[in-house]
Amino acid sequence: MVESPAIRTMTRQDVDFAMRLAAKEGWNPGLSDAECFYAADPEGFFVAELNGRPVGTIAAVRYDGDFGFVGLYIMTPEARGKGWGMELWSHALRHLDGCNVGLDAVTEQERTYTRSGFSTHYRSARYEGKGGGSRPESVVRLENVDFAEVAAYDRQCFPGGREAFLRAWLEAPGTRGFGVMDGEDLAGFGVIRPCALGYKIGPLFADNGAVAEDLYRALTVSVPGERFYLDVIEPNKAAGTLVEKNGLREVFATVRMYTGGEPAVDTDKVFGVTSFELG
Repeated sequence: MVESPAIRTMTRQDVDFAMRLAAKEGWNPGLSDAECFYAADPEGFFVAELNGRPVGTIAAVRYDGDFGFVGLYIMTPEARGKGWGMELWSHALRHLDGCNVGLDAVTEQERTYTRSGFSTHYRSARYEGKGGGSRPESVVRLENVDFAEVAAYDRQCFPGGREAFLRAWLEAPGTRGFGVMDGEDLAGFGVIRPCALGYKIGPLFADNGAVAEDLYRALTVSVPGERFYLDVIEPNKAAGTLVEKNGLREVFATVRMYTGGEPAVDTDKVFGVTSFELG
């Protein structure tokens, strides 16, 4: 009889192992993603170990407002096809009991997640570009905007409260953030962070396409000549216009799936997803 792996909650250091697995899969995580992800829910990361050696990881992060998100679900190559992944999956999903759970699935795994109770709601795509250009005068550095305003805007665009994660995300080394003000009110904000390969933009949240364009320009000019990536959701047609106008190239696609129906967020303000791993 083949022994099953032991499953436990990750330590902060274990998340580094999950990031290494993600990098091997070609997911190109951000250089500070481990620290930021762990801040979102330290009880929401799980590792499967066989004889003390890690063979699988998963994140099942519980946000405020009974919303959860699953990501970083990876088994090492030698641990696949043995049913161990399903054991890890079932263990992690218990952490999200009572939540509407979301995930971003590569299209070839869509049927697998459908069998686990998820329904597809829309397509997302990752686009690639190269930094440069000129910075518009309308933008301000995000550190000069009150954090409470940023968190309140984020809550319009994301299904759960995530202030601990957001604070870590904005303060991570090498990260740049910009906002646009409409009088005294925040009209949008965007963040770009360094990755093993280039940079990723996310989130990019804005009242409309004009604000999103200014934020996009500020973010991309901050990394001149560097490769960057932006993850766009299909329901926001203005986001599609932005990537087309700027000549970005689609590199791969995912589908956003939920167990409890699509949450009430303003998708027209979502011009760039924060991360495919944690929503």
